[in-house]
Amino acid sequence: MKQPPRVVALLGYGGLLPFVVGALGLLLMPKGHALWQAMLLGYAAIILSFVGALHWGFAMSAPAADAPGLYSWSVVPALLGWLALLLPGVLPLLGSDSRTGTAMAAALLILAYAAHYLQDRRLARVQPLPHWYLPLRLRLSSGAVLALAVLAGTA
Repeated sequence: MKQPPRVVALLGYGGLLPFVVGALGLLLMPKGHALWQAMLLGYAAIILSFVGALHWGFAMSAPAADAPGLYSWSVVPALLGWLALLLPGVLPLLGSDSRTGTAMAAALLILAYAAHYLQDRRLARVQPLPHWYLPLRLRLSSGAVLALAVLAGTA
C-alpha cells in the first residue's frame, strides 16, 4: 500500500489545520498576535510529543537490542516541546524580550521536528514500517516547520 489508509490521511492532514490557521492568523490578524503565537507554540509542542510517542509504540515491538534507544528517543520530543513552551516566559526573566523567546522557541521546535524525522528514517532501517509512513511524516513535518517558520519570522 503506497498511500496511507484513508483515516490516517484524514487525521494526519487534518492535524495540519491548526498549523495553517495559526500561521495565517499571524500573517493576517496582527491584533491577535499573542493569541496566535501561543496557539501555534502550544499545538506544535503537543504534536511533537505525539510523534515522539510513536517511537514508544514502535519500541514495544522492536527487537530487544533496538528497544532501549527507541524508548529513550520517544521522550526527547516531549521534553523539547516543554522547553520550547518555557522559552518565551523564561528568557525575559534573564534579560531578553519575549519576542526573542518566541523566535527561539519556534527555532527549537523546527529543529526538533527535523531531528524527529531523521529518527524516523533511522527507525525505518531497523524496523519494518508501512511504505507510506516516511512520505507522510515528511509532508506533515514540513507543514509544521513552515508554520513555525512563519512564527519565528513574525515574533
